[in-house]
Amino acid sequence: MRPEDWKQYNPVLLPPIPNLHDIQVYEKNSGYDSLKKILEDKENWSPADVIQEVKAANIRGRGGAGFNAGLKWSFMPEPDGKPRYLACNGDESEPGTFKDRKIFEYNPHLFIEGAIIAAYAMQVDAIYVYIRGEYRAFVQMLQKAIDQAYEKGYLGKNILGSGFSVEMYTHMGAGAYICGEESSLMESLEGKRGYPRVKPPFPAQKGLWGRPTTINNIETLANVPLIIQHGAPWYLGIGKETHPGPVLYGISGHVNRPGVYEYPAGMNIMTLINDVCGGVRNGKKLKAVIPGGSSTPPLRADMLDGVSMDADSLREAGSMMGTAGMLILDEDTDMVDLVWRISYFYDHESCGQCTPCREGTGWLQKTLFKIKSGQGEYRDLETLLSICNGMEGRTICALADAAAWPVRYSIERFRDEFESKCKKTVYALA
Repeated sequence: MRPEDWKQYNPVLLPPIPNLHDIQVYEKNSGYDSLKKILEDKENWSPADVIQEVKAANIRGRGGAGFNAGLKWSFMPEPDGKPRYLACNGDESEPGTFKDRKIFEYNPHLFIEGAIIAAYAMQVDAIYVYIRGEYRAFVQMLQKAIDQAYEKGYLGKNILGSGFSVEMYTHMGAGAYICGEESSLMESLEGKRGYPRVKPPFPAQKGLWGRPTTINNIETLANVPLIIQHGAPWYLGIGKETHPGPVLYGISGHVNRPGVYEYPAGMNIMTLINDVCGGVRNGKKLKAVIPGGSSTPPLRADMLDGVSMDADSLREAGSMMGTAGMLILDEDTDMVDLVWRISYFYDHESCGQCTPCREGTGWLQKTLFKIKSGQGEYRDLETLLSICNGMEGRTICALADAAAWPVRYSIERFRDEFESKCKKTVYALA
């Protein structure tokens, strides 16, 4: 189903089935059938066959990178008899992002089944689910679902008599945004400080405890049972051809009906705002949209004509898909204040390992605070852009880029608003 047919779309990640979080209800609605299909016919569904099917479906990672999940799985080396791991990223700490928790709450077994299938495909021994500490209630929901899966024989030793075994564990973070970065997540799982690792080596070669590891987002893995059940061609028929499948759009900000909505990838942004979310609240005019979480460049309202929520369309428009966490901003939004709040967050959350990020995030938020307080000068805008130049692409992980992009593109696209808060400096000749 293509995006233009969104009114006829029936949710598959979050279907409107009461009590789907309970394993008995999940089983009655084809739950764990995909896992059984694979384990009962391993001749036709070898680990390589599963990887190929997921690769053909082109699940583009829903955690922000947009990389083909099956291709990522194929990077894992051949088993050598020693432990291998799957780490599931449910940290979800980027402002404006809140879709994975809906899976934990409403359909956790879909994710669990997908993670087990991924573990079979990559022949891993243990699955670690890393979830932000603020999600305590959702961690408890997921743990209850995991316990049910163990009781039913879908997890543990010799699953369904197939000879395949895998364990699943939940791990709570301690509120650090940096641990959403895959190598910091692994450091945290190992009990260390959440510092990103230098790459190479990549996780598939040297990950958790020095062993091959793959990191996938929660929503990404929730798509896997659907592909095994219906096939890659079915999945490719949903959304955009280059960015297929369903997407959980987390829409917040100045709309009448904020929330998490499941529709095909590639939905027109204005359709999501006006038809799905009931338009901008209080009859205000739309000013801007931040399309994929706080780190993605904002788009002015006059830049949104024909722009859809898929990686290619957003890249052409000058932004990114990210996590599809859309922040809608009305005409009364103070962009200087907004960007300062975003910069304050990144300054607080920088791990401090890399000098350009440690120092740059601080200078960004201090300079923006100076401007928003009415003490800014025109030259401060060039200083901010210079700081961004010194941060982008110069650190171990992408946090510096995530901090710089909102500043850079907000200044470029709302320069008059920034200049209105600055005073022109006049220098007297000696």
